[in-house]
Formats: sequence, structure tokens, C-alpha cells
Amino acid sequence: MSLHLLLVEDDRDYAAGLTADLTRLGHRVEHVGDGRLALAALDREQFDAVILDRMMPRLDGLSVVETLRERGLTIPVIMLTALSMASDKVDGLEAGADDYVVKPVAAEELNARLGAVLRGRRWTTGDSDTIRAGDIVVSPTSFRAWRGGQPIALANLELKLLTELARHAGEVLTRAMLIERVWGYEFEPETNVVDVYIRRLRIKLTEGGAADPIETVRGIGYSLKP
Repeated sequence: MSLHLLLVEDDRDYAAGLTADLTRLGHRVEHVGDGRLALAALDREQFDAVILDRMMPRLDGLSVVETLRERGLTIPVIMLTALSMASDKVDGLEAGADDYVVKPVAAEELNARLGAVLRGRRWTTGDSDTIRAGDIVVSPTSFRAWRGGQPIALANLELKLLTELARHAGEVLTRAMLIERVWGYEFEPETNVVDVYIRRLRIKLTEGGAADPIETVRGIGYSLKP
């Protein structure tokens, strides 16, 4: 099992040692020193799991995991902390962490806990979880979507359309494919319903001056930038 991990830890010496140990076990580790940098890193790229210190300057671990869950991100989070009281563990788990480990912890134990968490709760692109394309996140099960961490108010068909585009980000989906997958028709009706909904989606995705993430492939269909 080789994972891309985000380690969020303000103690540089401890982080360096843990990074070396996890790298030795075959993982690729990116380290940041506070909660705000962690959120920025998660906006920038995809990780398999987060190892998150609880007590940090600027933004603490509880606030980070709460923010991730509010955004609909189900990436596994293991909270790593020196606080060992039962109430501290309860706080971490209730905030949305998947596991709570008291440090110092052996890398082998942390590795085993990562495996257990990932077996039970993996970041996927299926209907049961969140889908990510660039700075766009869609949660089909909760009927919610975000761009750059900000919620987007979408009607049901708009959400279904964005979900399908996000699931196949970087691919070109024809109008006929979208008609079948979003509207459930096995034929292309004599209307421009796909184009109408694409226009609506573009308006909502570009509010506030954001760049248009949907590419029109003339004569074929549409593609969402990954």
C-alpha cells in the first residue's frame, strides 16, 4: 500500500522524523505546518489521507477537519495529538476525524491505522462519496456542490449534470451521452436542453469572476477541466 499523504504538523523536528519513517514504508508525504496551509494544499491536489495535528497556530486541527466535512470532503483524517484524555478523543471524532492517535506513535502503528481507515472509508469517485475536479467538489449523496470551498446552489438536474461532468473530468461527453445519463432518455430529443442547462451551470460556476471550467467541443459536446 503506497499512499499520498498530507502531514499537518507544526513541530518541524517531529514532522521530519515521521515523514522519513512513512517514506521508508513506501508512502509519499507532503508536510505543511498549519491548518490554513493544509486547506490550501487540499484545494490544490488530491491526497489519499490526512495526518492532522490537533494543536496548531492560526487554525487548529479540529477546525480543519470540521471545515473539510462542511465542504463535503470525505478524505480520511487521522488526528495526531499529545492530548490523551477521553474527552479530547471524543471531540476529535465528533468533529469528523476517522481515528485519533496519541503521539509519539510508531510509524508502523500509524501505517496500520491508515490501512484500517482506508479499508472502511476510502475517497472514491462513486455515487456514495465525493467527486473532485480541479477546485470543484460534488457530493451526490448529500446533493451539494462547492467551488473553491464555497457552496454552489444548484437545482437537481444542474447537480446531476455537474456530477456527470466531474466524474469524467478531462473527457468529452457528447450531448447524447449526457441526455442518457442525466435525463434518462435513450434518444436525443429535438431540443437544446443540454445546452440550456450547461449555460445555467456556467453562470453559477463563474459567479464572482471565476474562470469558466466547462469547455465546449464544437459539434460534439462538453468537457469539465480536471
